[in-house]
Parts: sequence; C-alpha cells; structure tokens
Amino acid sequence: MIRDVIIHMQNEQPLKADVEQMPTPADSCLMCTNLRYLNGKKPGWSDRTDSWFMIPMTMIRFVEVPQSSLSGVEGSLPLGITPVSDGEPHVFEDVEPDADLLRRIREA
Repeated sequence: MIRDVIIHMQNEQPLKADVEQMPTPADSCLMCTNLRYLNGKKPGWSDRTDSWFMIPMTMIRFVEVPQSSLSGVEGSLPLGITPVSDGEPHVFEDVEPDADLLRRIREA
C-alpha cells in the first residue's frame, strides 16, 4: 500500500489517498481508498472514507507521490522507477547544456 498519494484532479482541490499500486499507462482508472482533502477532511460527496474509489484517469491531471510514501514499496513502481534512498534530490552533474539551445534562448 502506498499511503498519502496526492491526486490532482481537473478543476478540483487536490485529494490525498492510499493506493494499492502505482497506475500504469494502460490503466483507465485509479483505484484508491482513504480519500480525503489535504487538510484531512472527508469530501462532501463521499459517504464513507473507507470505501474504494475508482477515479477515471480523464479526471486526473497528475498524481504526486511524496518521497516519504515510497519507503518500503519497491515492487509496485511502474517503468523501473526506483525511489531515491538518501532523501536528497538527484542532480545530473555530468549533463552539459546544449550550445544550440542556449543560443536560441539568448536570442528569444
């Protein structure tokens, strides 16, 4: 179970939920439970927070997974994503900026 995933909905306030596994590109719905607003309150349109909810992917802008939610859930991440264990943001030190891109940015 991945806890406290933040679901950013189309034209709605973000919701916090627990998901069994991360959605894959083939999924048409996001299955979640323990649905609540970021302040912890139950949405008015939900009768019970312990229900399972199927949210169509067309209603979701993006899903935010805090680093703290990924501790101990290595097997459920899609596309070979692995959580960073040291808690530090990853910096690509060996990446050189493209000279042509920098020139176009300066000219704009």
